[in-house]
Amino acid sequence: MSDLNRREPNEPARQTPANDGLSEDYGDLGERRNRRIRIVSWVVIVALILGGGGATVLTLLFG
Repeated sequence: MSDLNRREPNEPARQTPANDGLSEDYGDLGERRNRRIRIVSWVVIVALILGGGGATVLTLLFG
């Protein structure tokens, strides 16, 4: 553990200053991340459907 995270057992938790500047700088990253997650999710869903359907067809053809 780093010295920043280490504290004595009886010592109260340290207060961290609010970083309002960070929320302004990285505000659009949450939207981009959500969009990327949605795209990846849909690609996985389509791949599973196509893969499952393909496996079913091959099983029916070659039984």
